[in-house]
Amino acid sequence: MRTQLKKISKSPWTKLVVRKWLNMKGNDDKLHSNSDYYIAERWWMESSNRLKYSVPGKEALPISDTLNLRMFVGTWNVGGKSPDENLDLRDWLKLSSRAEIFVIGFQEIIALNAGNVLGPEDNGPASKWLNLIHKALNPKDDIIIEEQVRNQEERSINGKARMSSVSKWLCLEEELLESEEFGDMINNKVHRSGGDDEKKQGYCLVGSKQMVGIYLCVWVREDLCKHVSNVKVSCVGRGIMGYLGNKGSISISMTLYQTSFCFVCTHLASGEKDGDEVRRNLDVSEILKKTKFSHSFKPLSHHHHNPLLSPETILKHNKIIWLGDLNYRLASGYDDTHELLKKNDWHSLLERDQLRIEQRGGRVFKEWKEGKIYFAPTYKYLDNSDQYVAQTSKSKENRRTPAWCDRILWKGEGIEQLWYVRGESKFSDHRPVYSLFSVQVDYLKCEKLITTTTTSSSFATTTTSEISRSSCLSRSTITNAALSSSSSSAAKIQAGEQLLLLTRAHQSCVDVGFG
Repeated sequence: MRTQLKKISKSPWTKLVVRKWLNMKGNDDKLHSNSDYYIAERWWMESSNRLKYSVPGKEALPISDTLNLRMFVGTWNVGGKSPDENLDLRDWLKLSSRAEIFVIGFQEIIALNAGNVLGPEDNGPASKWLNLIHKALNPKDDIIIEEQVRNQEERSINGKARMSSVSKWLCLEEELLESEEFGDMINNKVHRSGGDDEKKQGYCLVGSKQMVGIYLCVWVREDLCKHVSNVKVSCVGRGIMGYLGNKGSISISMTLYQTSFCFVCTHLASGEKDGDEVRRNLDVSEILKKTKFSHSFKPLSHHHHNPLLSPETILKHNKIIWLGDLNYRLASGYDDTHELLKKNDWHSLLERDQLRIEQRGGRVFKEWKEGKIYFAPTYKYLDNSDQYVAQTSKSKENRRTPAWCDRILWKGEGIEQLWYVRGESKFSDHRPVYSLFSVQVDYLKCEKLITTTTTSSSFATTTTSEISRSSCLSRSTITNAALSSSSSSAAKIQAGEQLLLLTRAHQSCVDVGFG
């Protein structure tokens, strides 16, 4: 992988431009995480899910239950400015409300000039933002995030196939059986936290991705990280000629327990001329159409449907959050807007908001939800000032009528917005916007698990009580029992499936805690 990166970095400038122009995947769809554990965990869970719905002669009786988790979502267009280490994000991240999930998106983390759009990607500012977020979420953690970012190509968990052949399957199987994480999964129950213990919990970086100036990262509380799987990314460029990444989207898909999430961070077409809202509508439509999350394997048979396979498109997810600089402006004259601004008449101004007008007309974000807005327009401010550019500029070209460019929308059942506000940092010409959600997450508890004995397996009918006692079975004991029945590759795979089935059942039946 490093060799490939070196080749790309040494490619002629024209080759790099062509790759960006044609929106070729290359390294664009790599997702970066701060834990190699997710690679083995995701493969293990996907394999187990496949077996759960594909192995003949097996009957599972799951009981569905729900958890109520808090999810912070924040978006900020930082105007191409790189932060210094003294910038404090704790006020923006509202840590007093301690969410279990943090979804944070940026736009214009680098200046959108020709060099940055057409040339090599500058990930220096992204690492600085990541470090600041890490410090805010994990104030007592001494881990140096820059080192993780430098090695992020080795921690990629993209959705490309890792099991293209039987030999690869067996290799991954042996690798998993020898890993310490696998042993911990077998022998340990989910850590239950609460009260003061919850406040001591840190946060893991589930995934992060940059596309030119757009940057998205997802963090999950440490005790929940082991229940995250199917983490994938998809990027869609909608900038120059409808392809380059100065505008567009980064989408991160993940599954938490049995619930699929999709987070879409976007920077849509700019401009406040009549008709520019149509371009933004088209951006949304193309992002929904072109965003694809590949599966890491195909079902054993097309006759068996696995509902736990990660969704391939945005709208197939259980819960979807769309955040970013959507760039919708106010459909009114400057003078009228200025008068309403002086009166803080947000209600009258929002009647002219392009996004709401386009939604009511059914032309964009049909059936999506957005909370009530009780805050001032977030764009465009003078640097280090509380004054809008429109209040000081005499030039019509530079007036930039104030607008609610920065928005958070959602789609899906079991999502309740608790608050929707803006921050007051003067760092950028935009104000950050953030929201706290309560989300219902489904998980399964197994009452009973029945497997039919086959000629290649020594496992018979197994109940929950028996599985709960599986801690007395060492990893080597289980492995030997599963693999001693046959030496052929096919039988080994079948025995390996029984092993995964047993361990997955054990994991599903342990106590579930979320603080």
